Amino acid sequence: MLFCHSQPETYHQHSASYIREALAPFLKNEEARLMAENGAKRTPFQYFLCAATSPAVKQQEETLTYLNQGQSYEIRMLNRKLVEYTDISSKYVKSIVRVVFHDRRLQYMEHQQLEGWRWNRPGDRILDIDIPLSVGILEPRSDALHLNTIEFLWDPVKNASVFIQVNCISTEFTPRKHGGEKGVPFRIQVDTFTTNEHGEYMQHVHSSSCQVKVFKPKGADRKLKTDREKIDKKTPQDREKYQPSHETTLLKECSPWPDALNLTNHSSSTPSPVYHSSPTPCGFTDGNCSPNQQGEVFMPGCSDHLLPSSSPQDTQQWLHRHRFSPFSRLFSSFSGADLLRMSREDLIQICGPADGIRLFNTMKGRCIQPRLTIYVCQQQSRNQPPIKPGGGDIYHALYLEELTLLDLSEKIALLYSISPQQITHIYRQKPTGIHIVVSDEMVQNFREEASFIISTIRDENTDGFHVVLK
Repeated sequence: MLFCHSQPETYHQHSASYIREALAPFLKNEEARLMAENGAKRTPFQYFLCAATSPAVKQQEETLTYLNQGQSYEIRMLNRKLVEYTDISSKYVKSIVRVVFHDRRLQYMEHQQLEGWRWNRPGDRILDIDIPLSVGILEPRSDALHLNTIEFLWDPVKNASVFIQVNCISTEFTPRKHGGEKGVPFRIQVDTFTTNEHGEYMQHVHSSSCQVKVFKPKGADRKLKTDREKIDKKTPQDREKYQPSHETTLLKECSPWPDALNLTNHSSSTPSPVYHSSPTPCGFTDGNCSPNQQGEVFMPGCSDHLLPSSSPQDTQQWLHRHRFSPFSRLFSSFSGADLLRMSREDLIQICGPADGIRLFNTMKGRCIQPRLTIYVCQQQSRNQPPIKPGGGDIYHALYLEELTLLDLSEKIALLYSISPQQITHIYRQKPTGIHIVVSDEMVQNFREEASFIISTIRDENTDGFHVVLK
């Protein structure tokens, strides 16, 4: 969830008559400015958080709203005029509500901050939906992995209201907790989608957000009262420097959350991770055969380096392949060169100690030392010409991280580009000619850098092979 949130864009719109009647006190002060902005882009939706704005915010600054922890607050979702916005063809739209950090510093550390909160508050959610109080919404959902997100459907022809509860407080994310700290601000953002040609809610149409601070129960009321008393004590000239307080908070239009862009681009499939142990794989055929071409097997996990020439798209795929998906948003615009320039300390500060060290080691190609290395060569048929001038045999190196039969089967299958399931059994042939079934215990007793000649026998009952190590 790491994301540098851009500040809200200027909000341009004309007030619809039915909204003006419902929210007359608030819209009266805005009407003159909005009507003066002729030719502005008309947006389809308006969202209002039913909580008063602070009067202690200066002009030209973003509004700030105080909320009580765990209290239900209404967000009114209004369609300005559906007849004037014909791009919405679906009966319902989908809205996703999020609580995110406002400060850029905390946005870089969002994943760690939320995981720390989850650890301290097991079983709790940062954002909840109060379903009994909500009106006009369908299929409300909350993901157990995303504690700060809820989503639901609603009919844009019929205005809807969703009641939300924010269960964290602003001071939970301050660096010091000795009392009297200034709490960090949050953002409440709503992203709305309509259906695409496949009927999936992936077409982003609108996003808006507002700035809030969350206090312990009744703390927001006390803070709002204190701000009003503070402003009342100022001279009329000084009061003009501050915004008037409104009973409701208008969510200003903003950039969509990155997930919104990911949804619209979801049709372009991401290539699945592919690992090639050898640049020149060879395959089994009936009876004994030789590799088509000879090449050295690379050590597992070392063949997929992040390169300085990697594009931002390649870097994103590399992060996903190596299980760094939680940080993909943070590094969304980073090329391979950008990421490789970061020091170990930089990555630890951004990603935390565990993931930061793992990311640094993975970027630098620090591979796991294999527990056992063996060399194998496939047996040639009598009438087959030598592969190498002079008739010398060429061996492949197999690196085992686990001293098990399964790991040995996977490495042999990977070498010859077949699935491990096609290897029915692996036998060890002794000088006397007897065949011994290879087990985990036998693999554990292989000598380091032992060499074997591999021969194969077709399994008559299946399409697999018996592998014999000589």
